[in-house]
Amino acid sequence: MPVVASEKFIVIPYRKNRGNLVPGEMRQASNPISAEKIATSMAERFVGVAAYAVMVDEESGDMSSPRLLAKFGEIADLNP
Repeated sequence: MPVVASEKFIVIPYRKNRGNLVPGEMRQASNPISAEKIATSMAERFVGVAAYAVMVDEESGDMSSPRLLAKFGEIADLNP
């Protein structure tokens, strides 16, 4: 059975907690332009915001192959 994956667009805000960078609640966007707009609008309120395109396995929900679309401030690396 082939793995069914689709590209999704997500925005992750980051904040500082005791000196460490902590990801906030992930938001989904409908397309890359929307992801960049959401990231831009959130940039003032967080130490960092990143917009990514990711491949999502439709069955497991696992995300892979993150591709950075836009970044503002400090962000963590999504690649392990």
